[in-house]
Amino acid sequence: MPRSLRATEPIDDRSTNSYLTFSQLARGLLLHVYAFYRRQKPRGESDWLQTKRQGGREREMRIRALLVERTPAFCYVEVLLLTARKRAFIIALFRLTRCVALLRTKSPVTARCPLVCGRTFLSAHGATVSSSLAGMPQTNKSRTGPVADSQGSAQAEASAAENRDAEGGEDNVGDSEIIKSPSDPKQYRYIVLDNGLRALLISDYSGPATSDDEEEDEEDEGEEEEEEGEQDEESGEEAEEGSEEDDEGVGSDDEDDDEGKKKKGNAEKQSAAALCVGVGSFSDPSDLPGLAHFLEHMVFMGSEKYPSENGFDAFLKKHGGSDNASTDCERTIFQFDVQRKSFKEALDRWAQFFICPLMIRDAIDREVEAVDSEYQLAKPSDSHRKEMLFGSLAKPGHPMGKFCWGNAETLKQEPKKMKINVYKRLRAFWKKHYSAHYMTLAVQSKEKLDTLEEWVREIFSKVPNNGLPQPDFSNMLDPFDTPSFSKLYRVVPVRKVHALNITWALPPQEQHYRVKPLHYISWLIGHEGTGSILSVLRKKCWALALFGGNSETGFDQNTTYSIFSISITLTDEGFQNFYQVTHLVFQYLKMLQMLGPQQRHCHKHTLSIKHSYQKIYEEIQRIEANEFHYQEQIDPIEYVEDICENMQLFPKEDFLTGDQLMFEYNPEVISAALSLLTPEKANLMLLSPEHEGQCSLREKWFGTQYSIEDIQPEWMEQWTGNLELSSDLHLPAENKFIATDFTLKPPDCPDTEFPAQIADSDKGCLWYKKDNKFKIPKAFIRFHLISPVIQQSAKNVVLFDLLVNILGHNLAEPAYEAEVAQLEYKLVAGEHGLVIKVKGFNHKLPLLFHLIIDHLADFSASPDVFSMFAEQLKKTYFNILIKPEKLSKDVRLLILEHSRWSMVEKYQALTAGLTSQELTEFSRAFRAELYAEGLVQGNFCSAESEQFLQYVTDKLQFSKLPAEVPVMFQVVELPLKHHICKVKSLNKGDANSEVTVYYQSGPKALREHTLMELLVMHMEEPCFDFLRTKETLGYHVYPTCRNTSGVLGFSVTVETQATKFSTELVELKIEDFLVSFGEKLNALTEEAFNTQVTALVKLKECEDTHLGEEVDRNWAEVVTQQYVFDRLNREIEALKQMTRAELVSWFQEHRGLSSRKLSVHVVGFGVEENGEEAGGKKQEGGKEEDGSSSTYGEVSKLTFLPASPKIAEAITIMDIPTFTEGLPLFPYHKILE
Repeated sequence: MPRSLRATEPIDDRSTNSYLTFSQLARGLLLHVYAFYRRQKPRGESDWLQTKRQGGREREMRIRALLVERTPAFCYVEVLLLTARKRAFIIALFRLTRCVALLRTKSPVTARCPLVCGRTFLSAHGATVSSSLAGMPQTNKSRTGPVADSQGSAQAEASAAENRDAEGGEDNVGDSEIIKSPSDPKQYRYIVLDNGLRALLISDYSGPATSDDEEEDEEDEGEEEEEEGEQDEESGEEAEEGSEEDDEGVGSDDEDDDEGKKKKGNAEKQSAAALCVGVGSFSDPSDLPGLAHFLEHMVFMGSEKYPSENGFDAFLKKHGGSDNASTDCERTIFQFDVQRKSFKEALDRWAQFFICPLMIRDAIDREVEAVDSEYQLAKPSDSHRKEMLFGSLAKPGHPMGKFCWGNAETLKQEPKKMKINVYKRLRAFWKKHYSAHYMTLAVQSKEKLDTLEEWVREIFSKVPNNGLPQPDFSNMLDPFDTPSFSKLYRVVPVRKVHALNITWALPPQEQHYRVKPLHYISWLIGHEGTGSILSVLRKKCWALALFGGNSETGFDQNTTYSIFSISITLTDEGFQNFYQVTHLVFQYLKMLQMLGPQQRHCHKHTLSIKHSYQKIYEEIQRIEANEFHYQEQIDPIEYVEDICENMQLFPKEDFLTGDQLMFEYNPEVISAALSLLTPEKANLMLLSPEHEGQCSLREKWFGTQYSIEDIQPEWMEQWTGNLELSSDLHLPAENKFIATDFTLKPPDCPDTEFPAQIADSDKGCLWYKKDNKFKIPKAFIRFHLISPVIQQSAKNVVLFDLLVNILGHNLAEPAYEAEVAQLEYKLVAGEHGLVIKVKGFNHKLPLLFHLIIDHLADFSASPDVFSMFAEQLKKTYFNILIKPEKLSKDVRLLILEHSRWSMVEKYQALTAGLTSQELTEFSRAFRAELYAEGLVQGNFCSAESEQFLQYVTDKLQFSKLPAEVPVMFQVVELPLKHHICKVKSLNKGDANSEVTVYYQSGPKALREHTLMELLVMHMEEPCFDFLRTKETLGYHVYPTCRNTSGVLGFSVTVETQATKFSTELVELKIEDFLVSFGEKLNALTEEAFNTQVTALVKLKECEDTHLGEEVDRNWAEVVTQQYVFDRLNREIEALKQMTRAELVSWFQEHRGLSSRKLSVHVVGFGVEENGEEAGGKKQEGGKEEDGSSSTYGEVSKLTFLPASPKIAEAITIMDIPTFTEGLPLFPYHKILE
């Protein structure tokens, strides 16, 4: 079956005959249509155009009649070949022939699956495209298949004509075999270089409209009006909106680090490239664990052609770019982006990683420290710890048991003892494994394909090919078929969390990507609606969240196995009843296995739900196909990263779709996967702080404490015996939130470049902008419900967090169908109000928005639910406070922002005790007086949009605010001295420290904010080179532009380890860097200054890749009540007027002893801080020497430390309220002019 078609009902149970029947039907149709065309064809081209209108409807009806007449019952084929030009009509006929040829070897076509020509082609030639095309993936031009030889040169001529017309000219012709979204305007070409390197070229080129097209538009104006805006638009998949707090969204601060707000949206995108090497940590030699990861670091350190050690990063920073790399089990990926004008040179510099990297000896020891710092930062992560523990269960000799991270011990200390020459081994590993014939490359730019091909061949043909076979681990199957598996592992986590992980190790599933059985099974198991596992567990107050499936990372899926896991976040009561929780999971699995994918109806308890497995599969197909059809574009650097990895996994035609679409329903494949999910083959991992002191074993590399025990026999007997099914469990009902109307709505008010206020009252206002750029049937709705009661006390802030969390809980089940139908919602407990974000296909979006407002209006919380979430919120606060970077931010903002309630104060208020009655009273007070401010953007007209504000005010029935509520804090004015606040980390098991040195400027204007951005852009690469590359202080080092409630400043941050450096030493090194940077700034040439200004201007002019970016930028103006929607335009103008002298002068004014300088140190546990080592000592065999005191430290208060005499000029802050009490406050400030 062509990838563009999906089956719902078979034409004929005899599938083989249905292929032939349809093939004959379509070939007959081709003859009829062609004969009809011959009868209708006027004598000249101009006559053809003149008669198109009067004969169009008649021709359409005739074609439809022919189809219906020759189509079996329930099979309807829709082909609208009503084009404006004879040549295009002939091409359409060949299109149809190709599709017919494919049908001879694919699945049957069915009633709801029309045979279609490429949407891009039809649109380009004036043909209408009916709504039945919605969701159908298309090829670059069409889905190419075998074509009869008799068509010969006519087909070639027709194809060439189409390419010239629709794709930007003969030098921009893409591959027709590659399936792409109808909404994707890019052209793709796949090439293989002589050295075996495979490359996908992606052209964003869009040339000017041809006169032919313009004439056609004039001719068809009116007839095609309804379709206007749907054709060949550049759009992109909405990026996931960043969470205001990584940890459960318990609030956001009012600080803006300027991430993601630089784009103007009316110029070109960045160019980007990514390369995937088909080798990863599985290939590490046994005596050098982490070598593959280390090599990924080392290739950045200069090349024979460009020997500067930090040259590539410096080049990218100079031209507005960025880069990254990652090492997985069987793959290593490198990616970068840069401004288009510098793309070719950047490609050449980057390619040297794979042609002739220096990997100089002097850099080895320093970069080992960077790898070790990355490892130290990963150690406190429970997800990484679980992976390492799980990997240790594999058979001896299997690569899953390797230590993939690498650290100072494995790459420096042990090799030195064993007299291993790391330099020679590193080069040998590169020579053996970085070979062109198992590299895949994806490049994207606004160049034409011929230009991209010329560049790629010129540059990457030099990558060596050693001719050696690619590493192959596919013979190392069943790695977890060992006595260590199928046990109960009790684990002590770093965070305070109860979690149950049920895991199966299955045979590799990558070959089933067209069916995606694990994705389908996880959709059922992870469902949160009525009848699901989580729904039942929530009603019992046993669980908060459930995730099931396979992440498709190298750890979860590789050539030796595929993981299927079910991870459940438990409540305290759920932890006590974890066997019963597991029992419910196995009941649901048994229900699925008993029904089988062929079963049409649910079991006896749920006969009312006539929803079969196949229909559920088709429902998922429809949802994902809708999303694919109207796919928005993502940032080029993310896109090429995904594509280059896909090229390692899927055939050419599925490079863009292999990881997205569910192509075909295969009950046998699904049944085979389901049959493996049995209790006997499951491994249980139970995480809880309650296990502390009970776990005598310790994992070698991450120090995870754990114990092993057999699963209790009585439970195993229940699960494997005649397991009785729960009447509460059943399959999901049909989803009412799936969009079916994708019409682009006509405007009902004048178009504006920026949002306009269309409603305003004393209770709220609404900003609105109709999308006329991306032209997709999606929309964004955002509201900020501002309340004066939130910040009245720490207790109120906690009650507000509880209200938002429980509101989310109450919505989880009724709103889940909307979520799986690609409608997304997010509730954020902001500092000054509730933020509601809703986005997705606009057709059913109002239903979801109304559902949220309804639940807010009728908010309630039972005592059991309140207790469950109060306990969970306590864990959430704890888990935030034990992270050094979160604690550092909390301390800094507590000092700077007046009347802010710290996380510690919130934790204290929560542990003091709250009741459900207090929450009920707070929720009433919150809803009593509000100011509702909203933004609607996308495919809604203004009249519809106004109704959202009206619904909020009508449903919530609130009064107007008695006085205006500021949406930001007042900020203290720091003294003209250096102050330091040094606190002990609240995670006793963590060696990581963080040092942030902050310089306050003040409540300045937009011009100064832009100048600070320019300063930080100048600073980024030298900061990385000085503090990380040369001084090796830590893995994360970065300067940042700070906007704290309207007060500007900049900072430099270093994350380091107390086992290596004291925070005072790091502070001094930061000062050394700033001195060095000041000297570089003084020596900055006018040319270098202008280059950096141009780079920042280009970055701000860089076009939005999707509507969400524009919405985020506009929402930032609304939620802060600044409303400077043309901020980027103003910043660009300010940049163009700036001088080098102004930049140098500003930096000098904010440095020195007279600056307003604040240093915040969060001190980890390690010998350099005169403290105990992180973690305990080990005996041989992995057992811990003693049950020392709890690793869960007290977080209800901060431990302030005196500063070292090394920083003699600094004044130590030992009590924050005392320090800030007498300081003056800046007035409330917005950065406007």
